[in-house]
Amino acid sequence: MPHITLEFSAGLEKTHDFQAICEQLYSELAAHEVFDAPTLKIRATSFPYFRIGTEPQTFIHATLLLLQGRDEATRAELNAIILNVLAASAPTVGSITVRDVEIDRATYAKRLSA
Repeated sequence: MPHITLEFSAGLEKTHDFQAICEQLYSELAAHEVFDAPTLKIRATSFPYFRIGTEPQTFIHATLLLLQGRDEATRAELNAIILNVLAASAPTVGSITVRDVEIDRATYAKRLSA
């Protein structure tokens, strides 16, 4: 179930390998005891229009979607893993942020192929 979405400023894909970043995130997170690796999903999208308050005018923002039930310490640890991978992969990016969002188990819906 865990989903990680990366949003990044357009143009960074020319200087950073976002497929490699997705692979690194997958590797680091799949090794964590709270995840079942086959359920982990990571994707990245560039944003052509933006304005941030810091220089340089580049950003990466990660959102970690998790089903309810993980304690705050675990969520903070997962966010730190994501931040560390992004910071190591993109040291010159102006702003790197991570947040986690809990998804309500009762209303989450999914379909898997047979």
